[in-house]
Amino acid sequence: MGTRLGSAGDTAEDEGVISLPDGPDPYPAYQALRQAGPVHRVEMPDGVPVWLVTRYRDVRAALANPALSNDPRYATAAFGAGEDAGDGRWRPENLHNMLRTDPPRHTRLRRLTASAFTARRVQRLRPRIIQVTDALLEKMACVTGPVDLIAGLAFPLPITVICELLGIPEQDRDQMREWTGAVLAYRVDEATVANAARAREMIHQYLTDLIAQRRRQPADDVVSELIAARDQHGGLTEIELLSTVSLLLTAGHETTVNLIGNGMLALLRHPQVLDAVRADPGLVAPMVEEMLRYDSPIVPGIMKFVAADTTIAGAPIPKGDIVLLAVGSANRDPEVFPRPEELIPDRSPNPHLSFGHGTHFCIGAALARMETEIALSGLLRRFQDIQLAVPWEQLTWRPSFIRGLTELPVHLVS
Repeated sequence: MGTRLGSAGDTAEDEGVISLPDGPDPYPAYQALRQAGPVHRVEMPDGVPVWLVTRYRDVRAALANPALSNDPRYATAAFGAGEDAGDGRWRPENLHNMLRTDPPRHTRLRRLTASAFTARRVQRLRPRIIQVTDALLEKMACVTGPVDLIAGLAFPLPITVICELLGIPEQDRDQMREWTGAVLAYRVDEATVANAARAREMIHQYLTDLIAQRRRQPADDVVSELIAARDQHGGLTEIELLSTVSLLLTAGHETTVNLIGNGMLALLRHPQVLDAVRADPGLVAPMVEEMLRYDSPIVPGIMKFVAADTTIAGAPIPKGDIVLLAVGSANRDPEVFPRPEELIPDRSPNPHLSFGHGTHFCIGAALARMETEIALSGLLRRFQDIQLAVPWEQLTWRPSFIRGLTELPVHLVS
């Protein structure tokens, strides 16, 4: 982190541009930024300048600020105009979904997608999620030596569930993970930019072919349902259909992979908390909420694009700029969360912002919670002891817009 910190009302010229907190433990740096001021001019790892908002109250208010859009085409100061702006990261097939649109269009897209994630439908998935989890746990139990919890459980569980919902064959799921990981990586050099572009194009082509196949032969999956909404009711344009399926594929597993991974690391670093949750199954659900708060996968945060001049915590933010709402920092704001640096399994209330807030609250939140609860419960039931196989400081983190580990090696005792 840079040494010059700004405060509300500062401009980029006043404070200079500092580096975004990063690394294995960015939270002390976020704490310093919160204490120094609510808004800072920061440079992302890929060189993009943003206004970083660090305090809970301001982050939550900004999530409802109509001057802050989810559409990156407003970020003309950073990327210029056009759908290919931003190193091509926001191509048309990435812009026409509920994540990258605002009301009223967002409202229509969300309504057409919501049927896949109703409470009733999510609950119907529970037996299948338990079945997949148990099979993965048994496979890990047969391994001699350290087991990677990311490769063994955190990745295959949510990717299996979302791919089954979308109708993506099992043999293609590892490829989906590779492509989405490349798309979400920081564009720190020409190689990562090119790799992201190739991966994005491969996803685009794969999903275009999948949609064409489902149009010929409908199945009992979400893609077929969305095609029906497109073809029978005119509710989706063709580009909205492709963009929505792409969003569901990526968001439907990436967040949960890293929620499970980050959360299990937090528990393994706090063995007394892990023992308490093991002893009381009633703590599993609130523990998942605390995992979401303590080390959210939504780090560095939620990007917003300034559609009209506005102010945040007294700081003037001009039209065309980018605002980064630091969810991880907000989730550790001591004004809202007493003892924020502690992992407290029965923390209540726990109004974390890891699923967002307001209009764009995560549509898959219930599914992510269920998958994580089942994964945590299953691990504690199947294994008497779980310990890190390496010092946590030696673990590596993905250079990504989603915070997560590359691997999490553990020793398991049945």
